[in-house]
Amino acid sequence: MVKSVVFDMNGSIYHERQVKELCALHALNNLFQEHGFTKQELDQICYSLSPDVWINPHKSLLGLGNYDINVIMAALQRKGHEAVWFDKRRDPKCLCLDNIEGFILNVPTEYKLGFVLLPLKRRHWVALRKISGTFYNLDSKLETPQLIGKDNELIAYLKEQIDSKEKELFLVVSREVDSKQGWLIDSYLQSKVQNDTDQDSIQYIEDSLPSDIDLQDNATAKRDCQS
Repeated sequence: MVKSVVFDMNGSIYHERQVKELCALHALNNLFQEHGFTKQELDQICYSLSPDVWINPHKSLLGLGNYDINVIMAALQRKGHEAVWFDKRRDPKCLCLDNIEGFILNVPTEYKLGFVLLPLKRRHWVALRKISGTFYNLDSKLETPQLIGKDNELIAYLKEQIDSKEKELFLVVSREVDSKQGWLIDSYLQSKVQNDTDQDSIQYIEDSLPSDIDLQDNATAKRDCQS
């Protein structure tokens, strides 16, 4: 695992860089700014999620990583946090940033075999969070963390990201914040209660395999996204 502590004008930033298909592991550790999770622990979570199967659906068959959202959700819960799927029909301005620990983006990425670029798309996990008052993109594929900026710059960045149909955004919040939907600004939360829609349905395409996912009240998404 390639990890480093980067120093800039805002202090030190913990940043793990990509190894194999372990982007979910790197995203978690970069999010919490520590080497808190290991590959062995995430593998154990995979087995606990699907204990009685020959081929585990939550990770790479080759043991390289490639963990799905269920593993990330379970890992976050061990830290007392939840992953909340963000409905891209919303404006990110509705987010109460002070109550959000960080963000995890799921994005398409090119797939290479050695130096050969294959005509395939894989999924990649990216952590975003505020450090010393400034937001950073902690993508493990970057040489160093990428500066995003203050709150307004983050909102603009998130809006640009979720404009893509191929990207998904998850909010990382404490259990208490999740239970009260404290990640929403009060005015938006009141509007949601008045105009509540019981259930949304989205279709997520993963490695050419369709999967129907039902989400209720923007609760934690249960989907199989690939790294």
